[in-house]
Amino acid sequence: QVQLVESGGGLVRPGGSLRLSCTASGFNLDYYAIGWFRQAPGKEREGVSCISNSDSDANTYYHDSVKGRFTISRDKAKNTVYLQMNSLKPEDTAVYYCAANLPTIKDMCVLVEPPQEYLGQGTQVIVSS
Repeated sequence: QVQLVESGGGLVRPGGSLRLSCTASGFNLDYYAIGWFRQAPGKEREGVSCISNSDSDANTYYHDSVKGRFTISRDKAKNTVYLQMNSLKPEDTAVYYCAANLPTIKDMCVLVEPPQEYLGQGTQVIVSS
């Protein structure tokens, strides 16, 4: 049974940083493309970033709104995927979800939301002064 757990969310001032973590039990994240989605109040969930599996050189993709500010990475030994978020803005406020088993096209991950069983419960990020 896949279980994804996010952590690292919180309240931060604009311009600040947070690092989100996604860990898994019963599931080796290294074999799959992993992504981060977010859902702001009153909005639909949207893809933020993804990283392909390690056999595909861990290619990464970022939504334009976070490009240059967020970095996705893996720690194989810890079976963890991180999302480093810098220069945070109020519009980054959302619940952030880790998602596993994303589709890939030519070794590039695709930010398509997977079935519910491959989504974590989410971690809240609030960017406010």
